[in-house]
Amino acid sequence: MKRTDLPSRIVDLGLSRGATDASVKLIDLDRTMIRFSNNEVTVFKSYREALIAIFLMVGKHRAGSTINLSSVEKVESVVERLIKIAKTSPPADVYAPLPRGPFRYDPSLLKPSKVSFAPRRLVGYVEDAIGGVLEAGAKKAAGSLVATKTRTVLATSGGAQGTQEKTNLEISVRAFTSEISSGHFVSISQREEEFNPGEAGRIAGEIAVAALNPAPGEPGKYTALLGPLVFADFVNQVGMLSSAFLVDIGQSFLVGKIGSEVASEKFTLLDDPTLSGSYGVRAFDDEGVPTRRNKIVDGGVLETYLHNSTTAKKFKTETTGNAGLIVPRPWNLVVEPGDKTFEELLSEIDRGIYVTNDWYLRYQNYRTGDFSTIPRDGLFVIEDGRIEKSVRELRISDNMIRIFKNIRGLSESRFWIKWWEVGIPTLTPYAVVEDLNFTKSTM
Repeated sequence: MKRTDLPSRIVDLGLSRGATDASVKLIDLDRTMIRFSNNEVTVFKSYREALIAIFLMVGKHRAGSTINLSSVEKVESVVERLIKIAKTSPPADVYAPLPRGPFRYDPSLLKPSKVSFAPRRLVGYVEDAIGGVLEAGAKKAAGSLVATKTRTVLATSGGAQGTQEKTNLEISVRAFTSEISSGHFVSISQREEEFNPGEAGRIAGEIAVAALNPAPGEPGKYTALLGPLVFADFVNQVGMLSSAFLVDIGQSFLVGKIGSEVASEKFTLLDDPTLSGSYGVRAFDDEGVPTRRNKIVDGGVLETYLHNSTTAKKFKTETTGNAGLIVPRPWNLVVEPGDKTFEELLSEIDRGIYVTNDWYLRYQNYRTGDFSTIPRDGLFVIEDGRIEKSVRELRISDNMIRIFKNIRGLSESRFWIKWWEVGIPTLTPYAVVEDLNFTKSTM
């Protein structure tokens, strides 16, 4: 048996044991990770991993598991166990069989870009990032580079079959001028020609230099200039909480808002995994349905939730190609650009705060969108259109809907963002938001 035949074999096994529906993915990963600190490479690690993701339904009853592929015998025992779990699990509200294939997939989305995994090339990217930090005037650089090759083979009981190969490069760079003065930026890409670790290092270094000697900030409401890292985090919240599953269980600030204004008319958000060559490119979802370009927010108005076949049946609509077999999810978020440069956005702010990054975003109430997050790295007071000084010890405490409705401007320049606070690849501009609320932070 060929390795690529394994998903189809497991689907057949699941059906023979009593499942009404089955979806199985074989995921082969080749990954190289480089860590660096104090301007030097400290860890170089390469590894391979093979995973099998199995999802079974017995009518309205469902069960799933992801395991390391060690032997066919182990996989068979997992299928037996999942059938038993599914039969005793609480039933879903509705039963929707997996979509019927076969399906045709865009060939341009199935094949990877050519990326060299040669150690010298990858270390060279790290050296470029460190060089960018030092040339900007910062003292130290730290971070990580991850290069990944992925092959995903999918088979479903609906007759869907597909194989997609991807290569991805990502680097996260932090620059330091002191223990409390830092900057951060990233570069991600599926294409080597669009991967720019030197620029990520330079931007991080420039932020760190400007952040030297921060003073305690004053709480209050400010016009805020949000950098791509922090705005991507906020955009991720809109993308993830547009999942119809989260809407259905009431764990989203977008409940009941289809056709309603949820943001400024300047804000348009798409989920577009069909962008060939982009980091989050995806040809098919976990049900085997071809992915498509979905406009989530159009000119401030919420246009759609993201669906799999089960949520689509419950909401009396069609799948959007975003399965997640339980929870639909976005793949590749894109914010439409504005019409101003960063300098123009900055010059129009009389009194404000420039936030370059954030972490620990936590909700007080998912349904209302009330949340807080802590600015990280460079944080700056703006006076009369200029960055005046570096500050710290502030927290953003506000409401997601209010923030997006208060967008005053977006930059024409955009950056692809993904790191451990921003899980969905996001193409995002700088954003100006009116009356962002800052409170005192204890961190």
